[in-house]
Amino acid sequence: MIKTAIKTKAYAAQGPKDELKPFEIQRREPGPHDVLINIKFCGVCHSDVHQARDEWANSKFPMVPGHEIAGVVEKVGEKVTRFKAGDHVGVGCMVDSCSSCGSCKEGLEQYCEKRPVLTYNDIELDETTPTYGGYSERVTVSERFVVRIPDNIPLDKAAPLLCAGITTYSPLVHWNAGPGKSVAVAGLGGLGHMAVKLANAMGAKVTVISRSNSKKADAEKMGAKGYIATAEAGAVEKAQEQFDLIINTVSSAADMNAYLGMLKRDGVMVLVGAPSEDLPVNAFSLIPKRKSLSGSTIGGIRETQEMLDFCSKHNITADIEVIPINKINEAYERMLKSDVRYRFVIDIASLG
Repeated sequence: MIKTAIKTKAYAAQGPKDELKPFEIQRREPGPHDVLINIKFCGVCHSDVHQARDEWANSKFPMVPGHEIAGVVEKVGEKVTRFKAGDHVGVGCMVDSCSSCGSCKEGLEQYCEKRPVLTYNDIELDETTPTYGGYSERVTVSERFVVRIPDNIPLDKAAPLLCAGITTYSPLVHWNAGPGKSVAVAGLGGLGHMAVKLANAMGAKVTVISRSNSKKADAEKMGAKGYIATAEAGAVEKAQEQFDLIINTVSSAADMNAYLGMLKRDGVMVLVGAPSEDLPVNAFSLIPKRKSLSGSTIGGIRETQEMLDFCSKHNITADIEVIPINKINEAYERMLKSDVRYRFVIDIASLG
């Protein structure tokens, strides 16, 4: 129960078959360690669609989606030391964790052994208060889960970095993408276009794997040196055993065995897209060449700040289409048709 509440305009889904519509929520007044953020922009992630439509069978309604939040600090609690009113800040996919387990102490809050509290479609650690996301005017967050957005990154283009950016940055760093490494990115969408830019800036040789050639020119502009159109006859066969690392961003059913065939000995494919369907894998796609299939979620707060600073240094931002919030349902349908290059971002001023 929120004792002192701030009425806040938002957009919410009331059920899995309902469109998102205007909704009023309550945000808490900042406690001693909290930051109240005036949200300026919120990115639209494919997982927002999965959650709003209960495609992962874990949705809680009413739901206010949005975990790519960029805004300006409105007010801080009396014990906050890292932020002040007027700062440009962001909030990503989580807003709390236990802070005491081994993962949290290592700065890996996303793997909290109790549970990370997700920015929306979750319950606070008090096991009572629901969390609501960034399709709203304001959000109140513990300063531990707020990151600083560098001055040279515009807030609208910064928003997708808080999920798409860190979701691809973290596995690229973990599996040592860099000079001398051949990295493929499967799927050139919201996640994939960030993976290409980041891997290129790290010094890896980057190839995009996509169904058709329709995005080849875009991929090359982002830094890709190679491009595989899987629908073309013989393209997959020609790409066998080429890559040290594949970042698989595809969020629908795809042929895992075809992708695994493109890995070199000891190569790794990392799943960061999250299809709702099961993905069959043949054991012999892995065994003969000691290949690995892995997964990765976002990054911890320290790594998220590191990613933002890396993007600032290398002038990396998301390619976006800014929309008013009353176009969100249309944007969901367009996203499912891959009709966006490459991330929708909601102008939260349109809520007014």
